[in-house]
Amino acid sequence: MEPIIQSLLETDMYKFSMGQAIYHQFSDYKTTWSFKCRNEDVFFTPEMVEEIRNQIRAYCALRFREEELDYLNNIKWIKGSYVDFLRLWKPRFEDFDIGTDDPCGLSIETRGTWLNTSMYEIPTLAIVNEVYFRTRYDEEKLMESFSRRLEEKIGWLKSGKYNISSFSEFGLRRRLCAKAQELAVKRLAEETYPGSRFVGTSNVYLAKQCGLSPVGTMAHEWIMCVGQGNHKHNPAYSNWYALDAWVKEYGILNGTALTDAITTDCFLKDFQLTYATLFSGVRHDSGDPVEWGEKILAHYKELGIDGSAKTLLFSDSLDFERADRLNTHFKGRAKVAFGIGTYISNDTDEEPLNIVMKTTRCNGQDVAKISDISGKGMCKNPEYVEYLQRCIDWRMSHE
Repeated sequence: MEPIIQSLLETDMYKFSMGQAIYHQFSDYKTTWSFKCRNEDVFFTPEMVEEIRNQIRAYCALRFREEELDYLNNIKWIKGSYVDFLRLWKPRFEDFDIGTDDPCGLSIETRGTWLNTSMYEIPTLAIVNEVYFRTRYDEEKLMESFSRRLEEKIGWLKSGKYNISSFSEFGLRRRLCAKAQELAVKRLAEETYPGSRFVGTSNVYLAKQCGLSPVGTMAHEWIMCVGQGNHKHNPAYSNWYALDAWVKEYGILNGTALTDAITTDCFLKDFQLTYATLFSGVRHDSGDPVEWGEKILAHYKELGIDGSAKTLLFSDSLDFERADRLNTHFKGRAKVAFGIGTYISNDTDEEPLNIVMKTTRCNGQDVAKISDISGKGMCKNPEYVEYLQRCIDWRMSHE
C-alpha cells in the first residue's frame, strides 16, 4: 500500500499556527472530533473503510524529519519551543475510532488532547477523499478531466477573463489526490497573470516542496474550544477569549481573524479598536460575501480605521467567477484575497465530496458553531445549540 500522507507537514498551515498556541496555552484541553459526509448519495464500501483504516495507521507511523522542523523553525511566527515539542510528537492511532455505523458507511471519531486531535483533521479528510475517488472511479479518467479543467482555468486567468488579485490554494482536505493537488499548485505557480497573483498554498508540505508561502492562521475550532472549552466562560464572548489568546501568542503577527464562529455580528462586538488595529484582516467563510464585506468595512470606518489597509480574505465555496465579482466590488476599498479549495484541488467530471471533520466536544462538554447561515454546524446536542443561541441573543440585545 502506497501511503497517501507522506509527511507530517502534509496538513494546512493553520494547524501549526493554532497548534503552537494550543501548546503554550491550552495543552491540557481535550476534544472530540466527528466525521460527516454531507453528500446524500455517497456510500463507503467495507473495502474503502478498511483501506482508510490502514492509511490512517500508516499516517500514525510518521515522525517529523529534521529538515521539516528546520523549515517550520524558519517561519517568522513559529517558536523554537513548539518546534522542540513537534520533534517528540507523533499521531496516536489509539485516538481514532473508525467504523461503519453511519448511513454513509463510514464513521470516524477522534478523542484525546486538543494538541493531538486537532492535527488529525486534515490528513484524515485527505485520506478519505482519495480512497473514495480512486476506488469508486477510473483514476486515469479523473486525472484527464482534472488536467483539462485546470488548464482551462489557467487560461482564463492568463487572458484576463477573470482578475482575482491575490489567491491561494486551500484544497488539501478535499483534494482528488496528492498528485492532482501537486499538479495544480505547480502549474498555478509557474504562470503569470495580468490581474491575479498566486501567492501560496495551505498545504505546508507542498509549500516546502515548491518554494511557496504556506498560508493559514485560525479555524473555527480555535474560537469554539478557547471560548467554550472553559465552562466558566459565557460562550457569547467566545471571540473575545479567542482573540485575546491569539494576540498573547502572536502580537501583530499572523493576524487574520475568522468572524463567523458564532455569527459575524457577535464577532464585531469584540472586534473593537485594539483587535481591529492589531489584526491585519478578517476571513469570510459563510453568508453573503458582499453583505459581509460591506459590514466589515463599515465597522472599520466607525472605528476610524482605514479599511483599504486591511485584508478581506474570502474562502467560502469559491470559483474564479465568484472571486472576480468580489474583487471588482471591493477593489481599492480593501486588500482583497481569496483562499480557493475544491475548485482548484478536485474539479473533475464527477461531483466532489462534501466531507468535514469538526470539533463536537471540548473538556467533556458540547461545543457548537453558529455561522452566518444555517447548515454548517455539527453539534450533537440541540439543547446546547439552543443555549448558545440564547446567550448570543441576550448579548446582542443588551449590550
